Amino acid sequence: MTKDEESRLIKAARRGDEGAYEKLVLEHQKLVYNLALKITGSRDDALDVSQDVFLKAYLNLDSFREDSRLSVWLYRLTHNACMDHMKRTRRGNVISLDQEGDSGQEAFEVPDPSPLPSDTVERREVSRQVWEAIGKLPEDKREVLIMREISGMTYAEIASALKIEEGTVKSRLSRSRLALAEIIKKSGTFSCGLQSNIVKGGR
Repeated sequence: MTKDEESRLIKAARRGDEGAYEKLVLEHQKLVYNLALKITGSRDDALDVSQDVFLKAYLNLDSFREDSRLSVWLYRLTHNACMDHMKRTRRGNVISLDQEGDSGQEAFEVPDPSPLPSDTVERREVSRQVWEAIGKLPEDKREVLIMREISGMTYAEIASALKIEEGTVKSRLSRSRLALAEIIKKSGTFSCGLQSNIVKGGR
């Protein structure tokens, strides 16, 4: 769907055309669901979040300024909805900060802190602290990091969504990883290996 087509549907939906909004939902439902699934780790939760997101988007469509693609706005709504949902249900998720390179894939993962026979408290605390560290990043760094690492968007998709060059995406992502590693280093609660894996993911 081109930006012009999307804009026409948005304007029609704002006038009360339910068919137009349905087309927007069909166009973006996979993106919203996959992001919600990636963050929550639960199909049921992802479905609940997706429904909440599209309802909220419909009710607040007038607030969308169209200075970016609708997918970026929906991405932000989805991320915030997932954070709220996990706070309510006290559930965690797996965060994978990875980068595909010539030698394969390197990854930094935080275990799912759901109840396990051992290490439950420690795993939950690690996940909480990583999310807290990500939350301390400036919005532009946090946004590109989550778009790439959690939602799994390609450099081209991020560049298109944010209206920037792919090279800018890569450099911003690299700076985001360095900033995240620095926040984690200052917290003094993570191992050097964990910090190193975050930075290596951006190479």
